[in-house]
Amino acid sequence: MEMLSLSELEISSRICWLRGQKVLLDFDIANLYGIETKMLKRQVKRNLARFPADFMFELTPEEWENLRCHFGTSSWGGIRYAPFAFTEQGVAMLSSVISNERAIEVNIAIMRVFVQMRQLLAGQADLWLKIEQLENHYDQQFATVFEAIRQLMRPEMPERKPIGYRA
Repeated sequence: MEMLSLSELEISSRICWLRGQKVLLDFDIANLYGIETKMLKRQVKRNLARFPADFMFELTPEEWENLRCHFGTSSWGGIRYAPFAFTEQGVAMLSSVISNERAIEVNIAIMRVFVQMRQLLAGQADLWLKIEQLENHYDQQFATVFEAIRQLMRPEMPERKPIGYRA
């Protein structure tokens, strides 16, 4: 079996945030799998029971229009229907619907990227919590320091000589 060479960056650049979730869009997944989007959608529609709302959802017209503006697609060609967005669980479920060798390898790579992103976000949450705790604990001391910095940053106004004649 030939090993697929997908970079983490190639996959993570296709993951977007919609409705507060990390998702992959159907055309990106189809591209990674090496199949046509309509084939992927056909398989999903044949197996809709496997894709509850927390696994997959169709974009609203507003979400799709926003993404189209973001991607810069034209209104003359390309995608005519709002894409499906697959959450991490939805991508995992796709492996039971589309099971060619490339799809299996791509799914493994995608799952690894999702896990890495989750770990990264968890680390950031811990960092924000610690910063917030420090701010709450040292609030008065930091307020004094910030006020001193603000005063130092204010430009000194040089004494100006009056304009005009002196009497």
